[in-house]
Amino acid sequence: MKRLLLSLPMIALTLLFYQCKEAKGKESTDALEASVISNEALIKKGEYLVTSIGCADCHTPKKMTDHGPEPDMDRWMMGYPSGDSLPKIDKDEITPGKWLLFNNDLTAAVGPWGISFAANLTPDETGLKYWKFENFKRAIREGKFKGLENSRPLLPPMPWENYRNLNDDDLLAMFTYLQSIKPIDNIVPNFVPAAEIK
Repeated sequence: MKRLLLSLPMIALTLLFYQCKEAKGKESTDALEASVISNEALIKKGEYLVTSIGCADCHTPKKMTDHGPEPDMDRWMMGYPSGDSLPKIDKDEITPGKWLLFNNDLTAAVGPWGISFAANLTPDETGLKYWKFENFKRAIREGKFKGLENSRPLLPPMPWENYRNLNDDDLLAMFTYLQSIKPIDNIVPNFVPAAEIK
């Protein structure tokens, strides 16, 4: 009987230990499931924002259809296609107060600043692969090229001034979504200052 009485606390402690361990394991599993769900929700929200505010208008090459230009989903967010060339530009027509021009798929723009090319926003080495969230925030909030502190300003037609008031949650969702899409190897050319347009 004494042995049984001494064994009961040991049995109770052993059961308690395994229940705690099981509960802790369940907490870890629940936390893991919650983080996966959160990441999926973040990507979904990011996709909604990226498509709603028109990022593809400039960052995705277009296909001409009966309804006009539509995004080429095989080249989603790859920016200006590196192999393309622009038609001859009449420099007299792009001085202030005159024309602002776009190429046929809307990934390059020409104006008094020169020629700007839409960036590759895919998670490829030639795009956003090595970007940190801080770079993305700085690019959108401060209009800095590649989100680098001492870089040149982003050029028209990038409307970063319209997007700079997006909150951190929105920007994180957009960045997370862009990091989740298909990477596309596409080196976008550097901008051409107006004085160098031939």
